Amino acid sequence: MLTAARGATLILLGALLAQAPLTAQAYQPQDPGYREYTGRPTTDPAVDPAGDPAGDPSASQTPAGAATGAPSWSPTSDPTGDPTPTGSPTTTPTTRPTDGPGTSSDEPVAKSWGDVVTEVTRTSPGDVQLRSADTSAQAASMLRCFKLDTENYCLGLGFVDKVPTGAQRHALMSQPDLRAADDVSAEQDIPTGDLTAAAFVAQRAALPKSSRVTVELDEMRAAWNGREKARELREIAEANTPPPNPEPAPAGSPAQTPGATPGATPGATPGATPGATPGATENATPGPTSAPTRTAPTVGPSSPKPTAPTTPVGTSTPAGPQTPAAPLAAPSSAYIMKGYQTSQEKGYWCGPATFQSIDWADDKQKDTQASWAKDLGSTTGGTAISAMVQQTNLKTGWPKSAGTYIVQNVSGWNAQTFFAVHQKHLGVYKAPVIEHVQLLKRYFPYLAFNHSGHYQVGRGYNKANGTIAIFEVFNERRFNSRGNVTDGPKNIPASALFNATLANSFQNIGL
Repeated sequence: MLTAARGATLILLGALLAQAPLTAQAYQPQDPGYREYTGRPTTDPAVDPAGDPAGDPSASQTPAGAATGAPSWSPTSDPTGDPTPTGSPTTTPTTRPTDGPGTSSDEPVAKSWGDVVTEVTRTSPGDVQLRSADTSAQAASMLRCFKLDTENYCLGLGFVDKVPTGAQRHALMSQPDLRAADDVSAEQDIPTGDLTAAAFVAQRAALPKSSRVTVELDEMRAAWNGREKARELREIAEANTPPPNPEPAPAGSPAQTPGATPGATPGATPGATPGATPGATENATPGPTSAPTRTAPTVGPSSPKPTAPTTPVGTSTPAGPQTPAAPLAAPSSAYIMKGYQTSQEKGYWCGPATFQSIDWADDKQKDTQASWAKDLGSTTGGTAISAMVQQTNLKTGWPKSAGTYIVQNVSGWNAQTFFAVHQKHLGVYKAPVIEHVQLLKRYFPYLAFNHSGHYQVGRGYNKANGTIAIFEVFNERRFNSRGNVTDGPKNIPASALFNATLANSFQNIGL
């Protein structure tokens, strides 16, 4: 019996010893990441280690079927936040991944200039990362967006009512169509001098990160100081834009005549010509036969609230916006800058020529276009509108009457809003608008050829005729013997100028 019991004990002991190495091996870490972080391998690409509480084993793995990123580029003003993707887990990490900088709808809201500096620096990609990226990824990085208090601002694009999607920003990299169905015989001539979206992205991407962040902060300074003006413009647009899905009008109520819609094809024929003739306006020249589709509205909301600047006019401190103090009713017509028209000296100098006119009318000193080309950073590829706005704030006194100049996207506007804003800026603040158009014959029939993106000086309007007065700085004849003499004062139907702005890839203006 003792021999049998001893044998059973030895068999049991042998079985236990045989299992010991397996048990020890089961607790041996297989991933080096476990040596650095508790509860999560460093190789997990779906979740940021800092986003979960330490030691939370439920967050250390990505559940099957979990979404790897939030829906990209939904509007930052959406009060409901991001929708939960189908199939995503009920418990999500505290810090969610995105498809690139500035792509999540819950981006931090900048409440101070220091916040802006932090966010711009944080989201600017590294040199190696950027230069190895494809065109779409570069566009996403160089045109990234930020929330400034209540307003959305995208680098290069300006203040926007909705943050563009990645697909929309990628589409900007394509050149706009220079021909319409009714314009097949139009010949494209030389570029006239705005910087295309593709060139803008390429220029920014080519800079080393330190220089690029400096340039981006220079642009963001004007945006931060002008955020109250952007809010005011948004309120004007909301007052003049019907809701996307308006309720059916009650029986017997007058039908509302829609204006030019933001998504309208740029080549669409505007509505009927108003009864007044353009020749009745100051410095009038025959404009396009197209005209606004509805009567010009009164400027701004019915009960505008005066907005005092938070910092004294002329200060360079970016701590607060500068906006005009007391909005007034716009007169029926207004014209400024009479006699200060200029003509660009090089085919790609519409930016320097436009700025020469704007500055000359301000200080009565006509500096050379070459000097402005240097200050604006103009190249043979053209001039960026952000540079036009920045120099207007730095080198002219126009912000004293009109507030800090900003880059404002108009893709969400209609022709009525576009005209209302011009009336306020030109008739009340008596300050010029930097028009940013596609110079095409169908909008500017004084041309013999189609041309590229272009700058003009917005310098007046006539409500009765529905026209906006500009200084055209491009003289076709100067650069092509078959061209027309095109420079000088012009009066353009507001709807035509608006559609020419939409035809430009950037779809923005400076004011």
